[in-house]
Amino acid sequence: MLHVGLTGNIGSGKSTVAGIFTVLGIPVYHADVESKKILALPEVEEVVISSLGRTILGEGNRIDRKALANLVFSNPEALATLNAILHPLVLKDAMEWVRKQQGVPYVIHEAAVIYESGFSGAYDRIIQVSCPKELTIARVISRDGSSREEVLLRMRNQWEDDVKSHLADFVIVNDDTTLVIPQVVSIHHTLTA
Repeated sequence: MLHVGLTGNIGSGKSTVAGIFTVLGIPVYHADVESKKILALPEVEEVVISSLGRTILGEGNRIDRKALANLVFSNPEALATLNAILHPLVLKDAMEWVRKQQGVPYVIHEAAVIYESGFSGAYDRIIQVSCPKELTIARVISRDGSSREEVLLRMRNQWEDDVKSHLADFVIVNDDTTLVIPQVVSIHHTLTA
């Protein structure tokens, strides 16, 4: 069974592509969803608070994710600290999830920062979802109600799309003009051949 990474910058359409793989019967691990669950674990939350300070706390002395995002996306050192705590835990959780999958030719691990986290070597193949920068900005503003500046702050912590595309085994173009489903089906056929 192959372990396939699915990556792409914020707003590129990773979740849409992941959904198509799910329809094709391929299990998908959503790193962002699982990292939020891991962050909510009391023992992890305690480490994050002690490392980043109490300014990230909200109601009930729990981590306020918006306050945390505001801190880490404006402070590269804080982001590096958070990533050093969370990324190994998420990767460990993903590997345990992979071991539980049975009877499929491959599994997908969807994560925005596969290359940036230094874990690209953990995958047999990597798929990059590529999208023009201005379109990704517009999508995130529309989806999250973020300002352009907030989106650009988040994008600053991700590698450029063309760099990731050059490193990937497969590239899916998601530019609102190129059909995505045939690209996913083609990759699926290659991975199951």
